[in-house]
Amino acid sequence: MELIPGLAGVPAAKSKVSFVDGKKGILEYRGIKIEELVKNSNFLETSYLLIFGHLPTKKEYEKFVDDITHHRRLKFRIIDVMKNFPEKAHPMDVLQSTVSALGMFYPSKDILDEEYHYEAAVHLIAKIPTIAASWFRIRNGDEPVKPDDKLDFTTNFFYMMTEQIVEPEVARIFDKCLILHAEHTMNASTFAALVVASTLADPYTVMSSALGALSGPLHGGANEEVIKMLMEIGEPEKVRDYIENKLKNKERIMGFGHRVYKTYDPRAKILEQLLQELIKIKGETKLYKVAKEVEKVTLEHLAKKGIYPNVDFYSGIIYQMLGIPVDMFTSIFAMARISGWLAHWKEYIKENKLFRPSQVYEGEHNLPYIPLEKREKTG
Repeated sequence: MELIPGLAGVPAAKSKVSFVDGKKGILEYRGIKIEELVKNSNFLETSYLLIFGHLPTKKEYEKFVDDITHHRRLKFRIIDVMKNFPEKAHPMDVLQSTVSALGMFYPSKDILDEEYHYEAAVHLIAKIPTIAASWFRIRNGDEPVKPDDKLDFTTNFFYMMTEQIVEPEVARIFDKCLILHAEHTMNASTFAALVVASTLADPYTVMSSALGALSGPLHGGANEEVIKMLMEIGEPEKVRDYIENKLKNKERIMGFGHRVYKTYDPRAKILEQLLQELIKIKGETKLYKVAKEVEKVTLEHLAKKGIYPNVDFYSGIIYQMLGIPVDMFTSIFAMARISGWLAHWKEYIKENKLFRPSQVYEGEHNLPYIPLEKREKTG
């Protein structure tokens, strides 16, 4: 058998959820280009599209938004569990653990029941932002702020964090960031979700496994590393030496390159536009100037190899300008990507097949058993 490291290019499932053309820089959700959705839709409508396969009617949309709005609250036992986590626990570890715990409060005897699918989607989309915002406050010694049913999805998230109402334009920019992060075909976290889904585990367990995969620095955690890199550089004048030293030492430039895209990631283009809009509202940020110089110098060296900015390069600057701590960036990613995971979970279990890949064995055969008293020390 031929081993394909990382299963690169190996199809793992059939899907109608999303499509990527890495050479042309195209991303579509259910056949609609990402540029169209960012321009015309919002995160909850896009979530419905991904999960249920079509843009909702007015009645379907209003019910979906209303159900999510009225299921944002967390049971007090969940809050009590979170209060016992170490204050220095990473937000992604807290999110993964808490989502797993949610499954005990919302069980089902029939994992294939369509009504349960809708209920699970509503609970997860509604409660993940509450978990993230609550941990932001709990670890700082503050009580969580209850959701406000009068506020829209994104405005409410910031309210739960800060007890302040953000400007509508700021909420709109953040909402569009969520659309851009909602889905991206068969990535590591989606594959992890499908492996667990194929066992017919409950959706909370499935989403918890996806969260674990997303938390790694080579996946969802990459936007944290981009900000750390930009802050380490500090000044635009220091960029060239920094980048060229990295390349000389064959070190990775965070926020550049993608396993699929061999041109500019379309999400990165839109994120830079959103960042420019945010700068008009919030004012200039030095990190953007550093980032532009990093992009310029890096592309001088790597564009010919098909390495361009990816979705992580500008997203972190936006989140930082919105007052979101760096270690919460991946939690924001998860708030968005939950929709894509749910879409793939719901799609896959309709024609479920338990994942059971093979391996290439490289060990020995027919070795004798050596009694304990006759074994020599090793190492």
